[in-house]
Amino acid sequence: MNNLSDIGLVGLGVMGSSLARNMESKGFRVSVYNYIPEVTSRFLETDGKGGNFCGTFSYEELCASLESPRKVFLMVTAGKAVDEVIAQVCPFLEKGDVIIDGGNSDFNDTQRRTAELEAKGLLFVGTGVSGGEEGALKGPSMMPGGSPAAWPSVQPLFQAIAAKTDEGEPCCDWVGSGGAGHFVKMVHNGIEYGDIQLIGEAYHLMRSVLGLSNARMQEVFAEWNRGELDSYLIQITADILGKKDGEGRYVLDTILDTAGQKGTGKWTVRAALDEGQPLTLIAEAVFARCLSALKEERVAASRVLAGPDAADAPADAQAFLEDLQQALLCAKIVSYAQGFSLISAASAEYGWKLNPGKIALLWRGGCIIRSVFLGHIKAAWDRTPDLKNLMLADYFRSRLARGQEAWRRVVAAAVQRGIPVPALSAALSYYDAYRCAQLPSNLLQAQRDYFGAHTYERTDRPRGEFFHTRWNED
Repeated sequence: MNNLSDIGLVGLGVMGSSLARNMESKGFRVSVYNYIPEVTSRFLETDGKGGNFCGTFSYEELCASLESPRKVFLMVTAGKAVDEVIAQVCPFLEKGDVIIDGGNSDFNDTQRRTAELEAKGLLFVGTGVSGGEEGALKGPSMMPGGSPAAWPSVQPLFQAIAAKTDEGEPCCDWVGSGGAGHFVKMVHNGIEYGDIQLIGEAYHLMRSVLGLSNARMQEVFAEWNRGELDSYLIQITADILGKKDGEGRYVLDTILDTAGQKGTGKWTVRAALDEGQPLTLIAEAVFARCLSALKEERVAASRVLAGPDAADAPADAQAFLEDLQQALLCAKIVSYAQGFSLISAASAEYGWKLNPGKIALLWRGGCIIRSVFLGHIKAAWDRTPDLKNLMLADYFRSRLARGQEAWRRVVAAAVQRGIPVPALSAALSYYDAYRCAQLPSNLLQAQRDYFGAHTYERTDRPRGEFFHTRWNED
């Protein structure tokens, strides 16, 4: 009887152990390994007890326990640890075997690892895995890329464990070669940063402008989640607002206002700068977290820096809430538009031939940014494969036109009251700049030419011809 495993999994932290259990529940035999032997033993005695698992205690034992071609799935900390595990596993693998990195790795590292392992006759897959602990256990969104020859080998397992849409389609498909999978996951996380910041700003405005209670805000978010803003993040915001501790206090009110981050948002902004793409909303969301970390400085500044006089609450609170709902929807559209613009630019730069509509399908279930309008994003690219910007698609253009006045009123109300809304306002500025046929950049370019002889193009000459003026000649 063949008792070899279908796949080996390295790293039994929260995500790794959840993925292992997911795989086993779908009928796969899983060999597990952790560099701390006690962790492996504890998994086999608890969460993995009675399951179709094979505990291993060395990389040699792990690889020997696998069906050929061997598939080794790494769920270890991104960075140096991934390279160290790869180096220790490789001696026990053969040509055609597959190493899979399911962590949040930098796509540049994935590009390098794919090339290095293919040179040794091995195959490499860098796959984004989104959905947190629950998604890993019940079905995540998965974004695999790397060695195309590896896809037929891993596809059955990946699509079996991935989340499914309401139509039963797996939220997992091959993204592209090299670092494409981890790049798409990185942009997913950047959009997540934007969505979370936008929701936080809406919460701040409800609390500070309208003076709403947590219970009332919970009702509002729950109501929004039944409409066009239906999404995982809106849903959990309602849950968070209603949660109380054992003493009857709202848990949210006891949490310090300093936000953490793991780096993927920063990577997204860095990639945007490399590709010349204006991800202004996502950048502001990253910087908002940085600013939140300056807690002591902010408290001190609040005592000495002047702001506007307190303004009365809007006369019609319900009207303001309706405006806020429209503002959040419009800004959310911009967040996705910026993210997909970066994906398209990187696809052209690296020759990945990414399909934005297919990527939207991968995010419709299991992942953190899943939302009802991802179906509209897929439909937009299905109708217009060469769509330059998501805002230009009929559905999203109409929503922006319908909501822009409410959006402007919300941002104006925040500015008048001194309430920071960096993401809402950055999104609005991007929208206005993108639809502006004449920006003041002619003056900027003249200044560059004045002090640095950087030259400029002219409105009365064909594009691609450059000129220089001796500005201080007289």
